[in-house]
Amino acid sequence: MEVPAGMTAGKEPAAAALHSVSQPVPVHITVVNAQGLKTLKSKVLITLVRVEYNGAVLGDSSKTDVLPDGTAEYDFSTSFEYSPDGPNSLDVLVQKPLLLTVLEVVPKEKKKPEKITPLGQAVVDLLPLVQGSRSLDVFAPLYAVSASPSEMLHPEATGGLEVTVSTKELLLSATQFSSGNLLSITLEAAYSVPDAFTADAQQNCMVCLQIPAAGEKEFPLLFKNGILKADGKSEPLPRPKHWPLGPILAPAALNIPNSFIVGGPYEDEDGDLTRSEDREFRIQAESAKRIVWDTERRCFLDAASVAMMSCICFVPRLKKRIAEHRHWPVELCKMTTASGGKGKTSKIDKGDDDKQIVFHGVAYVNMMHLLCPGVKQIRGAFRVFNYQDKEVFQKTRFQHSIFRDRRSQLSLAKEVFQTSPPSRAAPSKVLKEEKDFSATQYSEARTFLVMEIKLDRPLVPKRLREELVQRVKELLPLRPELPHRREGAKKAVEDYHKRITSVAVAILREYHELFGKQMPDQEAIDHQTLEEQKRQLDYELNTSGKYFAFKEQLKYSVVKIVREKYLKTTAFETKEQLQSFLSELYVYLVDHMHIALNKLLSEEDISPALPSCTTRKQLLLFAREAEANKDYKLASLFYKQRIARDQHSIQSWLDYGAFCYLHEDATKARECYQQALCLDPHHVQSLLVSGIVAVKLQHYEEAEIFFEDACCLEPSSIVAWTLSGLFYELQNSYIRAERSFREAKKLLRAELEEERRLLEATEGEGEEPSPPSTHSEKIPDGSAAKPPKVVEDATAVQEAPKGPQPPPCTIFMKTVEFLMKVNAVRFVDKALAHELLSLQGGPTCAYYLARAWTYLLQEDFPRCEECLYEAIQLDPVNTNIWAQKGHLCYLQKDFDNAKECYERVISFVEDAVDIHFVYLRLGSIYLGEKEYGQAKKIYLLACDNSATCLTWLGVGIACYRLEEMLEAENALSEANALDNTNPEVWGYLALICLQGGRQLEAEQCYKYSVKLGLQNDALLREIRDAQHRYGFGDPSL
Repeated sequence: MEVPAGMTAGKEPAAAALHSVSQPVPVHITVVNAQGLKTLKSKVLITLVRVEYNGAVLGDSSKTDVLPDGTAEYDFSTSFEYSPDGPNSLDVLVQKPLLLTVLEVVPKEKKKPEKITPLGQAVVDLLPLVQGSRSLDVFAPLYAVSASPSEMLHPEATGGLEVTVSTKELLLSATQFSSGNLLSITLEAAYSVPDAFTADAQQNCMVCLQIPAAGEKEFPLLFKNGILKADGKSEPLPRPKHWPLGPILAPAALNIPNSFIVGGPYEDEDGDLTRSEDREFRIQAESAKRIVWDTERRCFLDAASVAMMSCICFVPRLKKRIAEHRHWPVELCKMTTASGGKGKTSKIDKGDDDKQIVFHGVAYVNMMHLLCPGVKQIRGAFRVFNYQDKEVFQKTRFQHSIFRDRRSQLSLAKEVFQTSPPSRAAPSKVLKEEKDFSATQYSEARTFLVMEIKLDRPLVPKRLREELVQRVKELLPLRPELPHRREGAKKAVEDYHKRITSVAVAILREYHELFGKQMPDQEAIDHQTLEEQKRQLDYELNTSGKYFAFKEQLKYSVVKIVREKYLKTTAFETKEQLQSFLSELYVYLVDHMHIALNKLLSEEDISPALPSCTTRKQLLLFAREAEANKDYKLASLFYKQRIARDQHSIQSWLDYGAFCYLHEDATKARECYQQALCLDPHHVQSLLVSGIVAVKLQHYEEAEIFFEDACCLEPSSIVAWTLSGLFYELQNSYIRAERSFREAKKLLRAELEEERRLLEATEGEGEEPSPPSTHSEKIPDGSAAKPPKVVEDATAVQEAPKGPQPPPCTIFMKTVEFLMKVNAVRFVDKALAHELLSLQGGPTCAYYLARAWTYLLQEDFPRCEECLYEAIQLDPVNTNIWAQKGHLCYLQKDFDNAKECYERVISFVEDAVDIHFVYLRLGSIYLGEKEYGQAKKIYLLACDNSATCLTWLGVGIACYRLEEMLEAENALSEANALDNTNPEVWGYLALICLQGGRQLEAEQCYKYSVKLGLQNDALLREIRDAQHRYGFGDPSL
């Protein structure tokens, strides 16, 4: 709003705003015409229009003839004054509409006087004037008034009024409107009301909510005239919201334009009774006895009290109240409307006021949801309890009941107690109803209110995606690339070598053209012949000009050496300095010429290096094998080799980070995750694991940014929302945790519904449904107690490979599946705790398997065994359970039971998730029991499934013990090709060479086994015995 003329620059902005809005502002209304009047009543001839606002009649238009097409031109103008301190204040403007009534005029006839009857009514919402509009052009629908059937009005009429509403200046400046907020509260209905509730014309069902006003005052928002409905059909959805007006002639005109109650799933609500077991009760209650309001109340919240004196509430006060008292009381009662007649005072008015309120109840609305970032709305069912002062004070810190102690604030003295005809029976009826209403009747009936609290803008803004991305970048360490120096001493010398080589090759080519190539079997050329050839070559090069061409080729590289090596860029002062420098330069150039020529002439034809036999997938499997054998140093080496193959592989960094997180330290894991984010800041999985490691390092602000960014980047990720909820629980932010879990459950329901729809469509076509494909490699986990981790090229959290178990059906088990792959044990424990609380039929097999995994990592073998026992009781044919039990027995060195479990696993048609480690450990048990034939068979199965150095080593050992030397050597060669750093492979190759009498190879294999640190004492003794027996193989002897 503009500053008035004459205002000094030194005045405070707030004071200026106050001054500008304190003056009344006329609101001009023009009713241009009416259309479609014939649809309301076919024989209407003359009409006029009446304009009302806030209970006052602003004026009537002149009587106007209705044209044959049903239109009537009024061109009637009137106005009212908007004033912050007057009756038409800002609060009134946002919640009360302009009421327009079309009246039919029946002319005088003989002895009958002129008759004026209401024909239809329309309303105009003035909220846009508060939202920054100066002018409204509205076509307001006309609704037929309730009349006798003889008048033949048509309720489905399509008529309307063309109305213009305008002001000369904005009612609120852009700054005032943008800094404020609009609060809308919709009371839908009270359901499952006690049986004692009866319909009575002398009683009014009312609900009241207090909101903080200026200072320390409270402003009551009252909802009156609730309609008691008996059992029947439930309320339709969607249905319109109603204006908070009293009874009007056309009830349909109470509908707020473009504002509807749409409902929604119970599970997505913010109140009580949202559990699945409450669903049946809610459905039944919505079609039983109920009290319906469907009314919306609005109020504008200003940012500062000095700027908007007509506001009910101010944003800072509202936020402060919510932070101090999260539960707000919403009172419910039936209030008598009886009064004394003809100036007489009833007993009720003589001081027995409390007896006028019956069925006094209260619901508690948790407003803390509105302090969550980005939240603008609360909607839900809120349980109603009998009003008890002590209980209300404990929960809300409110000391007074608005109905009982502060009834005067509701302005009900005249409105409630003087609008109905006298009723002498009212006091006794009140006493009887209170006597019949027990102190727990609301609780017994499970009464609940359904209401919605909505803001135009959230009280706490949500971080924008751009801001989150920028914050994540700030958290990543800066690693600027070093500038590439195009020139330098080293490069200058290298360029000189290249030029010398190039010129030498060209001169050699010229020599071959002149004298031909000398064959190896020819005799050496004598010195005299060589000198003659040299003279001829010099002549040819000079006469052809090639000598000068070669000289020019070398010139530039020599100049670079002078500049870069000797840093000479200026002229020499004396000839002696020049001569000294040239001598030094000549020696240097000749020396490096010899180096380049020797390198050229001594090079042999070297075959290109063979490509590595191992892939990144195999290196990951090698690392998991070393992890399972608790050789963490070797596992770390394989992870690093995998990164060295491709430093731009995000998954390689994530896998190494998960390993470091579990076995080394969280700081190194954090560095790995940061590197992954440097490669792709929008990679959701990297953001999630970065948040997890930040929690472990107690960097909670960073963790919140990572989780929030993940949810923002991929709002359809169930895992991201669930992890956010678990994090907020750790921070004791239970409201935000609840909202995150609710969003995850909503996504899961949609996902399951889509799967069900696709399954039905597939079955309808008569096809066999196929499981969804993934783009991830299926690799067993490094620890035999773990399910497979997220593997190569996984581009999103939801694409992680799943085992053969049925997919988890809760958000927590889906999240547990992800968390186990990244070794986040703490979060797994929290998710499993939620899973245990959310299950109705007891823990599932998947729950017990995940719990056993955590105990196995902690080496809590007894509790792990208990979980596996319970899992077997639930699903005795689950291969993963028996594999897990086999690993438990193996780690406890109970090889007999481990062997039995592993044999059971491989007997099933369906493979276990970690079948690779089942083969490895079962094969090692067979070797230990000297069942070499069985060991060979199992290790070959492992090679067929996923060949590694250890699987081929097992085949080689079994064949060696079976004295199948050729097969043993072939198997060990395959193992060596996959990993030539395994000392046991070299040890067994030494034994084979010793038995084959190959002395040189035996010595070489033995030296490599010792050099690589062979720790198998039994194998070392066996090698040395063989060396003594055959008399060779040890170079030290």
